[in-house]
Amino acid sequence: MIPFETLLSFFAASVLLAIAPGPDNIFVLAQSAQRGRNAGLLVMLGLCTGLIVHSTAVALGVAVLFQTSAAAFSALKFIGAGYLLYLSWQAFRASPTKIQTVQNPESSYWKLYRRGIIMNITNPKVSIFFLAFLPQFADPLRGLISLQLLLLGGVFILATILVFGSIAILAGTLGHWLNRSIRVQKIINKLAGTVFVCLALRLATTSR
Repeated sequence: MIPFETLLSFFAASVLLAIAPGPDNIFVLAQSAQRGRNAGLLVMLGLCTGLIVHSTAVALGVAVLFQTSAAAFSALKFIGAGYLLYLSWQAFRASPTKIQTVQNPESSYWKLYRRGIIMNITNPKVSIFFLAFLPQFADPLRGLISLQLLLLGGVFILATILVFGSIAILAGTLGHWLNRSIRVQKIINKLAGTVFVCLALRLATTSR
């Protein structure tokens, strides 16, 4: 199975990527600041429920590619590397985002949870990202690829819960801090861009 050191490095990368400003964590932050920590935590749980679906789909699909088609795996590898470089370019050029807490008529916690699920499942970029990210930390020599990818998906979800949960709990303070600290947002964007470049290079040099 996957060595502990590999899981630890994967977890660290996942935490950094979850921290990088994006629509999901900004939505969690906005809902928490607007409706309280419970609303933000429920949105976070909805998003992570969607990640389970993506993790399962990617685990099954990538496992088949590993086992049956070298050409398909190579194509996926370079497409994934290209997508990661695109994410890196976006991160490097991103300007600081001011968090907006727009009023939302939805008041039911169930609706917030459901919205988190829908936001995640209907976002094809999540599946593309998982296809590019998870396989880099799997090795056919360590056992079933599908089980390894499910484990990695679980670790990624754990990192997301920790980061998004912290954002939800600290939203009242964190929202104002992020709005004020342009420097911090720029540093986070550059760190995320660097991580994406490293992941793209690693993916491009991965052998089947």
